Amino acid sequence: MYTLMVVIFILGYVMIAFEHPLRIDKAAPALLIAVLGWTAYVIGMDEILAQSGAFLNYVDNNYGLADDYDLKALIAEHGNHYIVHELSHHLTHHSEIIFFLIGAMTIVELIDAHEGFAVITDRIKTTNKVKLLWIINVLTFFFSAALDNLTTSIVMISLLRKLIGDKKERWFFAGLVIISANAGGAWSPIGDVTTTMLWIGKQISAANIIVELIVPSLVCMLVPLIILTFTQKGEVARPKVNKESEHMMNKTTDFERNLVFFLGVALLLFVPVFKTLTHLPPYMGMMFGLGVLWVVTEIIHRSKNHEIKSELSVIGVLRKIDIVSVLFFLGILIAISSLQSAGHLTAVAKFLDEQIGNIYLVNVVIGLLSAIVDNVPLVAASMGMYPVVSPELLETFSAENAAYYQHFVQDGNFWEFLAYCAGTGGSALIIGSAAGVAVMGMERIDFIWYLKKMSLLAILGYAAGAICYVLLIA
Repeated sequence: MYTLMVVIFILGYVMIAFEHPLRIDKAAPALLIAVLGWTAYVIGMDEILAQSGAFLNYVDNNYGLADDYDLKALIAEHGNHYIVHELSHHLTHHSEIIFFLIGAMTIVELIDAHEGFAVITDRIKTTNKVKLLWIINVLTFFFSAALDNLTTSIVMISLLRKLIGDKKERWFFAGLVIISANAGGAWSPIGDVTTTMLWIGKQISAANIIVELIVPSLVCMLVPLIILTFTQKGEVARPKVNKESEHMMNKTTDFERNLVFFLGVALLLFVPVFKTLTHLPPYMGMMFGLGVLWVVTEIIHRSKNHEIKSELSVIGVLRKIDIVSVLFFLGILIAISSLQSAGHLTAVAKFLDEQIGNIYLVNVVIGLLSAIVDNVPLVAASMGMYPVVSPELLETFSAENAAYYQHFVQDGNFWEFLAYCAGTGGSALIIGSAAGVAVMGMERIDFIWYLKKMSLLAILGYAAGAICYVLLIA
């Protein structure tokens, strides 16, 4: 069953990749592999839990573990409870991401319903493809550091829908948004969930990670952009809705449009501030922002007729949220968590450490693996394998051991490079990052299309940024 779990995941992955030829929406196989993976885990718990130290810790912490325990009896008695406990633990984490995603998508849709993005799109006059590529990607890179890569991707896709009419051409820009959002999030302690994990775990400090990773991350974003600067030409076609008619609909005034746009963006920017001040999860800040914007829009539209008010209210906007994409996201996360709980990802991390050894190569491979499986459990496994070494403990080591373990002190090279690799490596495949999954869902981008058109560019940027980091610390 341990091997079957991997087979189930791979088969589901293939179905997601070939969504269009199979004509089966990707959410369906994602949900199936989520359920089947955990089902195989339960059926094979005798084999899998017999090798699990985490299971024994769970029993010891909750029920007490006798010195002469019978492992088979423990699994028979507590195995199901442990697996359900693990599923609940992962679901708690995943639900935080889902609520965050729903909150961000609702705020963005509410801004869009008020034509708030016209504040930006009206100022972007160019239709030159190269100029627009630079504008969109530079905005994405820095927005991602201030917000986070997931929220930024949602915002930028909404902007692209106002700027580019042709779907396939918009896919091209959307692919670069994924690369830039992940690169921009990697160097900020609040820009990417893995960098945030390392920051909270005290593997890195906020000021240091910004200084050390901003240049490699910038290189990661610039390399694909520079390549396309020399290969792209021509103009982009704007959507077939002229600006005059859009603004003459009279659903919103200029004041309402600007208020909702600037308040919405301010509330999105407030999410990391809220987290820092309260130490509550980010989705709480997102729910706070949604609640504030909900109250404000209800007040400013309270005198309008029911039909217009319903289109501009949160209740009306919620009907536009792509629940299919949310279910796909949830299915992928739960499927990967089954592999994490059963020990597959930890086994991969240990294998890399034993077979490769070189910490830089280990991080590069972890980054590329994060394009296949979620970077969060990979980073979590790495954090568990390599504890943070204090300077005091380092002084007690021999010269040879000290030279190796100095990479694992706070702000050590291993942790910094892990933040870069785990944050940017997922761009190699469209379902390799939260930003990619969100964009794929919103724009219905084909997995194979991204693989053919964007993956090589993402890998070249990833490699260039990695080389840049190594050169800078040499």
